Amino acid sequence: MKQNKYDNDQFFSAYKSMPRSTNGLEAAGEWHIVKELIPDLQNKDVLDLGCGFGWHCRYAREQKANSVIGVDISEKMLQEAIELTNDSAISYIKQPIEDIRFNNATFDVVFSSLALHYVKDYQAICNKIFDYLKPSGTFLFSVEHPIFTAREEQDWYYDLNGQRLHWPVDHYHTEGIRQTSFLADNVIKYHRTISTYINGLIAAGFSIKAVEESTPSEEMLPDMQDELRRPMFLIILAKKI
Repeated sequence: MKQNKYDNDQFFSAYKSMPRSTNGLEAAGEWHIVKELIPDLQNKDVLDLGCGFGWHCRYAREQKANSVIGVDISEKMLQEAIELTNDSAISYIKQPIEDIRFNNATFDVVFSSLALHYVKDYQAICNKIFDYLKPSGTFLFSVEHPIFTAREEQDWYYDLNGQRLHWPVDHYHTEGIRQTSFLADNVIKYHRTISTYINGLIAAGFSIKAVEESTPSEEMLPDMQDELRRPMFLIILAKKI
């Protein structure tokens, strides 16, 4: 069974209080990069995998998308998304990303924000998305950066005074499960290398159009100054050939 921490009351309460949950896309540290990579959405059919509160779904409709489907494993997340959404062109499906089933050539754009590092079989998802996209369709996604996911601790190395010395990287080439702490203990994520993320897309038939490693926006500095010391997110734009 796929892990679903987001329906745990304590976990969900902590997640709901995060800035990206309360203030939307502009509070997300990677949004200023992602926004520049999003293709023209006017009259497009869009799929959002791991849609959470539906922020990207509603943004797509603001950009005149024809239809948007948001998929998420969490009932609590989708309840919140539904409450925030008043648009018949947006529909939500409660389902693990791994279990999606759509007709081939259904979507112009597939998007996923910080969800695919929870998916065990990344290659299978790439293959599915390639099939579900229309010719020349776009796949844009963000994940936690492999530098961030390599160690289960996912934390800085501190000196005796609690000052951040550096971000340690270890077991980088050992892909697979990481049992991490993110708002709760024993949160399962899947570490994979940058090359695996890129080569998985190429193997599915995609052409890579952009690879970005997140840095905070000017508005978020100096509060996020340490985020310049290592990338937290990896963002990839690919196109169906």
